[in-house]
Amino acid sequence: VQLQAFGGGLVQAEGSLRLSCAASGRAFNVYVMGWFRQAPGKEREFVAAISWSGGRTNYADSVKGRFTISRDNAKNTVYLQMNSLKPEDTAVYYCAASSYGVVTVDETRYRDWGQGTQVTVSS
Repeated sequence: VQLQAFGGGLVQAEGSLRLSCAASGRAFNVYVMGWFRQAPGKEREFVAAISWSGGRTNYADSVKGRFTISRDNAKNTVYLQMNSLKPEDTAVYYCAASSYGVVTVDETRYRDWGQGTQVTVSS
């Protein structure tokens, strides 16, 4: 599946952004979808993931209560609503698709990746 992430930008601390990831190619609704991020000089890290049905989600502790992942299978799109943003959320955000079958934080289980979208949070 081909993925394209967009919606990043520059926002002040405590602001909000919504990222979108549009999928094309194979059937979208069979994939677990995840969001990861990579800050400058740091390794890529898990942010959130959602099951194919949307019924199960998982979040990194650092974003729990602030970020919400959701999906619209009719639109082949997964979203990441980010509220109460902090400067430490600054990173390139990537969406990814996994056919592993269960919601996982393990990035090696995600085969297809989008190109990334930059999120910058100013203090």
